[in-house]
Amino acid sequence: MIDFRYHLVSIVAIFLALAVGIVLGTTLLEDPAIRSAEELTRQLTAEKQEQREQIDEVLGQSQATDSFVTTLMPKLVEGELAGEQVLLVEAPGTNAAVREAEQEVLTAAGALVTGRLSLTERFFDPKSVGVLDGLVNQLKPAEMTFATTAGTHDKVATLLAATVMTTDQAQVGVPNEATAAVLTGLETGGFLNIDGDPDKRATVAVMFAPENPFEGEGAPAQAAAFTTLAGGLDAGGKGLVIAGADTAAAPGGVITALREDAELAKRVSTVDSADLPAGRIVIVYALREQVSGGAGQYGTGQGVSAFQPVEPTPTPTPTSTESGS
Repeated sequence: MIDFRYHLVSIVAIFLALAVGIVLGTTLLEDPAIRSAEELTRQLTAEKQEQREQIDEVLGQSQATDSFVTTLMPKLVEGELAGEQVLLVEAPGTNAAVREAEQEVLTAAGALVTGRLSLTERFFDPKSVGVLDGLVNQLKPAEMTFATTAGTHDKVATLLAATVMTTDQAQVGVPNEATAAVLTGLETGGFLNIDGDPDKRATVAVMFAPENPFEGEGAPAQAAAFTTLAGGLDAGGKGLVIAGADTAAAPGGVITALREDAELAKRVSTVDSADLPAGRIVIVYALREQVSGGAGQYGTGQGVSAFQPVEPTPTPTPTSTESGS
């Protein structure tokens, strides 16, 4: 008869055999496993270093190109906007450095920047629409009428266009007496801030898009408020360009919103490379095209027609010929 001691010895022997097997197996596999892990680590390190070198090379090439374009910029834009006065408009979330750099390029192109309107968060806040609507009706000239279908931001666009834009050369740089209280009224109401003399009417405008799309349930309405204002200011002058980085041309961005509006896209131009030296030059060319009656969507994002407008073909000068007898 098998007693308890026998069972105990058998169980101990089994566990001892398992332990010995585990130790032997680990010992036999230890060196190959370590070598394999070390080899994989070396490969990953080499690949990472190669990718870093490729990134550094691309960045170096990009910086060299930007430096080259910046050096040539004065020659590339010289005289392109001579005689034009430009209004700058920026939304909350705009990159101030991009706007400041573009202002320098516009000046180099021969344009005079009249001033800047900085739209506030309240301008886009759906909760403030009622207050804004009442203020617009209060500030508008008595003879100004709005379409029965006009929304609040349509009315604002019409009123601001009459205040800061013109197509009449005789009115350029001259404030509109009928709308003298509009800018101060909107500033007092907390809907915008004023810099310079934007009431001295401009011929063209550049609107700077927020770097990131509006967020939340009200985002589509906020983007629509921006593009509606763009359409109104464009109609009040010789043309308008919306400028921003490629993020503004992402889904939900205001540049995307305008490009998806077939009617507005026929009139208002966009440039989604304003954060690049080349893009800042393209803004000048897009404004030149606007003054000539054209429009286009430029840059590298979705919905572009090209990176830049086609340079206009010079009109050949007629030459007289003398016929001999």
